[in-house]
Amino acid sequence: MFNPLMMLALEANNVIALRLMKLMRGGRAAKREARLMVSEKIAAALEASASLMTGASGHDVVRRYRKHVAANAKRLGKSKSRRGRVKRTRRRRR
Repeated sequence: MFNPLMMLALEANNVIALRLMKLMRGGRAAKREARLMVSEKIAAALEASASLMTGASGHDVVRRYRKHVAANAKRLGKSKSRRGRVKRTRRRRR
């Protein structure tokens, strides 16, 4: 159980850094991310509580939470990589 918890801590730290960068940029995307972050926290807490009440182990809860964190990292990482791209167009020959 110790190793999955350590991995969750490392992965969550990465997501926190990505989210902070997005929030610091400001604008609509930052507002959306702030709302999404709060709603995800509430949903994750409810899901973890329900899982524990139905007899899931702590290991199962951590595994599920790591999936959520991985999805957030993937989503936040995509927006970062698209930001710097410039669309190139072909020049027409005369």
